[in-house]
Amino acid sequence: MSILEEMSALLQKGRAPMVKDLVNQALEEGVAPQTILEEGLLSGMSIIGEKFKKNEVFVPEVLIAARAMNAGVEILRPHLVSSGVKNKGTVIIGTVRGDLHDIGKNIVKMMLEGKGLEVIDLGVDVAPEKFTAAAKENNADIICLSSLLTTTMFEMKNVVEQAEKDGIREQVKIMVGGAPITQSFCDSIGADCYTPDAASCSDAALELCANKN
Repeated sequence: MSILEEMSALLQKGRAPMVKDLVNQALEEGVAPQTILEEGLLSGMSIIGEKFKKNEVFVPEVLIAARAMNAGVEILRPHLVSSGVKNKGTVIIGTVRGDLHDIGKNIVKMMLEGKGLEVIDLGVDVAPEKFTAAAKENNADIICLSSLLTTTMFEMKNVVEQAEKDGIREQVKIMVGGAPITQSFCDSIGADCYTPDAASCSDAALELCANKN
């Protein structure tokens, strides 16, 4: 088994200290930072994402795998920057105003990071202006909105309208998700993309960023 395959396998088991050791070892052996990221860390997280989609693993396994991936990425980050590696896209994520649920959002964030996207997490109870201001400030490709309540889901429409008002609607895609959200609701508020689960969301987000660049 190659060092990158071993890294991917250990990441899937959530062995953060061992993943960090292997990242350091790979760097010492002269493996390119981008290769370590894609073939070691992201490939392992991608397998976890697929298993999560098929109900072969569950939230706790995703969380510990993501923790192991983040541990490896922390070591890699300065090397990626110095070698001029660009991220694959920037996503602003948050739970809409009036809604304090964050477990779904947090899983989506990890899945997005697992695809090599930069994610700026605004937390919960986020006002429309805060989403659009963060999107402008970070030149974001996507705003990702979460709502778990039927009483707050219409806040998503306010974010779409705010993006239009702020003149960034053409530059940024708006994705929506959460328990009460459907494709028809997404269409009715003028959002760009609805996905039913975290793994599908990360696939769709990566595709949106790739098509944009």
